[in-house]
Amino acid sequence: MKILVENHLPNHSQSFWRETSTIPKYPSLDTSIQTGVGIVGGGITGITTAYLLSKKNIKVTLIDANPILKGTTGHTTAKITAQHGLIYDELIQHFGIEQAILYYKAMDEARQLIENNINNLQIDCDFCHEDAFLYTNLDSWQRDLEKEKDAYDHIGIESEITKDTPLKIPMKLALQMKNQALFHPLKYLSSLLEESIRNGLTVYENTVAVDIESDRSNPSIITKDGHRIKCDYIIAASHFPFYDRDSFYFTRMYAERAYVLAMQSKEKYPGGMYINAESPTRSVRTTTWKGRDLWLISGENHKTGQGKPMHEHFKALQSFTNENFAVASYDFRWSAQDLTTLDKVPYIGCMKKSTPNILVATGYRKWGMTNGTAAANMLTNIIVNKASEYTKLFDPARFKADPTIKKFVKTNTDAAKHMVKGKLDNTNNHLDINQLQADQATVTRINGNRAGVYKDKKNQIYIVDTTCTHLKCEVEWNSGERSWDCPCHGSRFSYTGEVLNGPANKPLKHIDPNKLK
Repeated sequence: MKILVENHLPNHSQSFWRETSTIPKYPSLDTSIQTGVGIVGGGITGITTAYLLSKKNIKVTLIDANPILKGTTGHTTAKITAQHGLIYDELIQHFGIEQAILYYKAMDEARQLIENNINNLQIDCDFCHEDAFLYTNLDSWQRDLEKEKDAYDHIGIESEITKDTPLKIPMKLALQMKNQALFHPLKYLSSLLEESIRNGLTVYENTVAVDIESDRSNPSIITKDGHRIKCDYIIAASHFPFYDRDSFYFTRMYAERAYVLAMQSKEKYPGGMYINAESPTRSVRTTTWKGRDLWLISGENHKTGQGKPMHEHFKALQSFTNENFAVASYDFRWSAQDLTTLDKVPYIGCMKKSTPNILVATGYRKWGMTNGTAAANMLTNIIVNKASEYTKLFDPARFKADPTIKKFVKTNTDAAKHMVKGKLDNTNNHLDINQLQADQATVTRINGNRAGVYKDKKNQIYIVDTTCTHLKCEVEWNSGERSWDCPCHGSRFSYTGEVLNGPANKPLKHIDPNKLK
């Protein structure tokens, strides 16, 4: 059913989760300290791990480069599900049935842990059970769904193939995974954080970790301001690992962005949560806002810093929504970024065998609610019990010949291509600075060097050197989020040049606007 509407998208990107939750402010670290476990990253992995360790009377210190819960966790679609797209048939092919079973077990345990925490702490976070549907509207993808169903059956996942789902959108076949869930992630995690603080957790925000001073028994986190946090264990849970000594995560993962529209409909939401198998991605779920259903329509995955102008992705989601649902209003829009490993399984565990007390968790492939919680479970077991049954599957140092080699070559060839393209960029194709309107950006050259220029809504000019501070690729303007994004390894910077996402840990160089005169 196609509905023609005049509703406009919100002017600014704003996460519904952050808009509808109250997160306390925490101080910045202003001195050197000592702790048991130092956690870098205040998202679902860091907070859940802190909670689990604090229950065991372990002294934990949690730091984040930004305000707590401002990162990827605050911009998720918040599905609590083990249905991670077409993954289980692929896991069986590349890792074997036993490891595929372990992957599902880890995700299902994560789902159960979230629900248990909610019940035990009586957290009001809009939690509800929903079935998850993976669907296709293309004949060519039906066989893939049938193969995935076979994988479910071999693993023992309760599921059903169907042509009839509660949500009436064009689909030829759907694979239903039963008894999954939804929630408000920030209401949940803020409660975990409060309980952890009562258990002795210390939290510092706006505290940037830049390095680790290695010591086999007591390594130290080094902050941007030169302070040290001496630890028994360090956990890098900072989306992209802030510490990458000889691990080369930027060659073994790639960053993708995805987009979310939140709208109210003239129709009642029928239940379930949905994602298609093919591209472009289309995902649908609901939450509650002011006593009414708020529909979350998401998708449009693409590599960070690449492809068409970012605002066009929001427009594409809007077109899909208008064509299929009776839209009453668009109330929020936002985007998120996540990392995918070469074999699609996250890196969770000891960063290297030579540093068993430096742990890492990254590469969640946009399924952070269960992957992040599973990571917290694993990391806690490693610290407390010195072991985890999931060590081999999620080992950060693993290298699977199939498909890792082909993906490694493809990913790094793509990065090299964009590095060369950026260096050869003809800025004559960009908008002339004198034609810049308010809230527009362009690329020019100043003294022969490539520079990015943004004019804000008050006509103030901001200029940055567009060379990414990670490995010297050239960043591109993201019109949807008003940021400078690197097409090589996914670093992102604000229009003032500050780091939004790694692997970069230094800001873009500022250029004096007077140089334009």
